[in-house]
Amino acid sequence: MKKIPEVTLLFWIMKICATTLGETGGDLLAQTLKVGYAVSSLLFIGFFLVALAGQLAARRYVPWLYWAVILATSTAGTTMSDYMDRTLGLGYATGSAILITILVVVLGTWRLSEKSLSVSDISSRRGELFYWTAILFSNTLGTALGDFLADDSGLGFGGGALLIGGALALVVLAHYFTRLSPVLLFWVAFVLTRPFGATFGDLLTKPVAQNGLGFGTQGSSLILLGLLVGLVVYTTLRPQPALPVSAEEPG
Repeated sequence: MKKIPEVTLLFWIMKICATTLGETGGDLLAQTLKVGYAVSSLLFIGFFLVALAGQLAARRYVPWLYWAVILATSTAGTTMSDYMDRTLGLGYATGSAILITILVVVLGTWRLSEKSLSVSDISSRRGELFYWTAILFSNTLGTALGDFLADDSGLGFGGGALLIGGALALVVLAHYFTRLSPVLLFWVAFVLTRPFGATFGDLLTKPVAQNGLGFGTQGSSLILLGLLVGLVVYTTLRPQPALPVSAEEPG
């Protein structure tokens, strides 16, 4: 079931772009357009379910479909986290703790059920569902962690982005220079790219008076959407490696 892209540098660039867009897009609907966190979450969860249905029905990797689901988990994760932390008043630390627990349970259940958390070993519909459930909660967790670093920790948007960026750099070094499990490092990096996107998204959208760059949710979302669409078009049109010909097939 080759329905997931290869984990290359381009994959991580697109992941960060999609998760940052999820932050700015979620804030655009919930805050700028004043739809609210609850209604925005319902709308984005609906978008996620529709995109996921298409992804599950596909028989191969379709770039625009796969990244639509990633974007849906990011936007839904943004508003779901904000609803928990702000509307329900749980706070960033408590919200993060709850989401970490849920993610650990999902990954643990997946490991017990499928015997592996490697994304290259997914070969069943159940494995796919575990994969996307883990992504949804990891992206929701990332929003809470990003907000905690930016607001409660005192690091601010730039400081939070630098801290998470440094942690991601350590994961890259561990991948090349240690014998730590590549599967473990993948999921650590996958979780960390979301708070990086959250803090970087806030850095882009917040006004200069709040130590942001002042692009706003609309401008930032348009820039990130254009970048993500361009990368998706590139991955769709670039030449794919030829598949080996079976010995039984003529020619």
